[in-house]
Amino acid sequence: MTAQNTPSVPTTTFADGSPMPLIGFGTSSTKGVEGAEAIARALQQGYRLIDTAAQYGNEAAVGQGLRASGVDPAEVVVTTKVAGGDQGREAARTGVQESLRRLGLERADLVLIHWPNPSRGLALDTWRTLLDLREEGLVAHAGVSNFRPEQLLELFDATGEWPEVNQIQLSPALQRHEAVAFHKEHDIITEAWGPLGGREGLGEQFAIRRIAEKHDASIAQIALRWAVDQDIVVIPKSVSPERQRANLDLSAVALDDEDRALLATLDLGEGTAWDSREHEEW
Repeated sequence: MTAQNTPSVPTTTFADGSPMPLIGFGTSSTKGVEGAEAIARALQQGYRLIDTAAQYGNEAAVGQGLRASGVDPAEVVVTTKVAGGDQGREAARTGVQESLRRLGLERADLVLIHWPNPSRGLALDTWRTLLDLREEGLVAHAGVSNFRPEQLLELFDATGEWPEVNQIQLSPALQRHEAVAFHKEHDIITEAWGPLGGREGLGEQFAIRRIAEKHDASIAQIALRWAVDQDIVVIPKSVSPERQRANLDLSAVALDDEDRALLATLDLGEGTAWDSREHEEW
């Protein structure tokens, strides 16, 4: 694919002013040779944000895909996450170093704490380590995933540093208004996992189907456009080159007030989202 027909991807900015693509590529079930090939294709399509995690067991495939793509690694924001079993002052440092080894990178663009895991009581120690690694240059940007506002506040109260990103479960079926407003107030980038609402059956809802037909777009494109319009980063995943391209190129989709009002009716409410006070992943 040539530069002339690569979609232009909108961006938001980190606190230091550097760009963060609003549309990235999720890899949570993308592994092995096929996974590396799918990641390489995504990068060749124009994706410049790749999301992985130690827990996914695919960092080596992500690294291979990055190398095979022919894209300059300096142009790609590679995100990984500290697994629950790697939380703690020294364990988190070792975990990040091992992630870098598997990825084949000297520095991680963005590292997140995958889940707060309150039963362990190590989220703050892990956060302190990410801040140390950022200061040392092994991590460019430090953030978290699946943290509630009060859990974010605990990190800030202890360190004076807000996470740069909070990746949370979010889609038109789970709009997370309180969290998004809290993030905006404190200059935290909201990043959505599950942005297509598959777990919530979003694609089966008449309202979003009606909007997709109106715009001659896919249901996925409507869901992604809705988030991107709010400056929310999305990380859809697909091994299909056609869907990869469609998810990345939203330029032809422009939602109006009527569309947004219809989508507002689909919100299942905060109680439907996974609760990180109780749900833990190790």
